[in-house]
Amino acid sequence: MFTDFANVWTIVGAADDLKAGKMLPLTVAGERVVLFRNPDGTPAALLDRCPHRGVQLSLGKLCNGMVECPFHGWRFDGSGANRGVPWNPDAKTEVLGATALPVREVVGLLWLFTGHEADGEPQPSPTLTAAGTRTILQSERWQTHWTRVMENMLDMPHLPFVHGGSIGRALRDKTGERMDVQWTPTETGALVENVSPDRTGKTGSLEYRYPNAMELNVSSSDKVFRFISVGVPETATTTRIIFITVRSFNRSRLFDPLFRWGNRRIAREDQAILESSDPFEIPPPGQEKSVRTDAPTLAFRKIWFERLKGSAA
Repeated sequence: MFTDFANVWTIVGAADDLKAGKMLPLTVAGERVVLFRNPDGTPAALLDRCPHRGVQLSLGKLCNGMVECPFHGWRFDGSGANRGVPWNPDAKTEVLGATALPVREVVGLLWLFTGHEADGEPQPSPTLTAAGTRTILQSERWQTHWTRVMENMLDMPHLPFVHGGSIGRALRDKTGERMDVQWTPTETGALVENVSPDRTGKTGSLEYRYPNAMELNVSSSDKVFRFISVGVPETATTTRIIFITVRSFNRSRLFDPLFRWGNRRIAREDQAILESSDPFEIPPPGQEKSVRTDAPTLAFRKIWFERLKGSAA
């Protein structure tokens, strides 16, 4: 279960996406999952597979906070417990449960644990609770493996080539210079930093948040402007990317479409490149050639092959 991405917390969406009385089907690391809300409003998650004959529970309906299988009407609560088997009043329901998964609602986001027993609790970025800021979220699906997406998020040298007309414009005339990128491990991942400020005075640092998120800080001394990108693995060839933008200026919701448009423009530039990657998944060490400025992506590859690749719940 959750092969190559087991026993980790990942953001899977906005809390507002999970409506009372509705089911939210998702695919995470090859597993179909269905989210819904318990009668008390807390989120619940089950593998989207009935233990009886394997059909998708999300094709059924919610009845008083319980999922009813569309095939034979078996019902399951948020803990996975079987609450009824039609035509079988003497069924031993205690051994006929569905598989429940840990899920949390934290800082307005839905977090899923890809295993049976949660290892700790989600660790959201402090940026998500910063006072005086506005946060927006958007998501899309790319035809590539999540490891390629994650590498791209941590890669600074690509900016003037892929984003030469947008966020990489200031670097276009500096590619003949030496770039030194620092990778500093932290409790939640690592700090990736080009220590020289760019000509606008912005810091331009990246923070890798294990296992599948990156936070880009382009704040100035008087403004907060940060982007959090999450690469949620779906299948071997698809990734759902969640973009979270946090800003301390132009906080009216009237500006939200403008920021979403800007995010989409930049994302399109990356998407076209990453969807051409061969193979889809980053290959084992030695199969691609690397240089000094690849240090952050090589550090991520080490994490992938030593901590995630081959894992299963």
